[in-house]
Amino acid sequence: MFRHVVAFRFGPDVTAEARSQIADGLAALPAKIEDIRRYEFGPDAGLAEGNFDFVVVADFDDEAAYLRYAQHPAHLALLRDFIRPAITERVAVQYRLL
Repeated sequence: MFRHVVAFRFGPDVTAEARSQIADGLAALPAKIEDIRRYEFGPDAGLAEGNFDFVVVADFDDEAAYLRYAQHPAHLALLRDFIRPAITERVAVQYRLL
């Protein structure tokens, strides 16, 4: 298995509606991208100052499946139309599950 983890910081003017659109878009991806094996996401719980605002954790069979997801038109459209306009910062890591 191969895991992708990405965290975002939203801009100060990003509305609850915009955040909801992002969550709805993310929720729709597993039905559109067959390479996704497990897909979880959500807002930070607010327990520690300095945390990022939102996280996505996605599991795939292997690196090739992750790369297909990363370039899938549905994923790219969500990034272009909703995520990138709403965020000020992004961090990510991909790794093999042991």
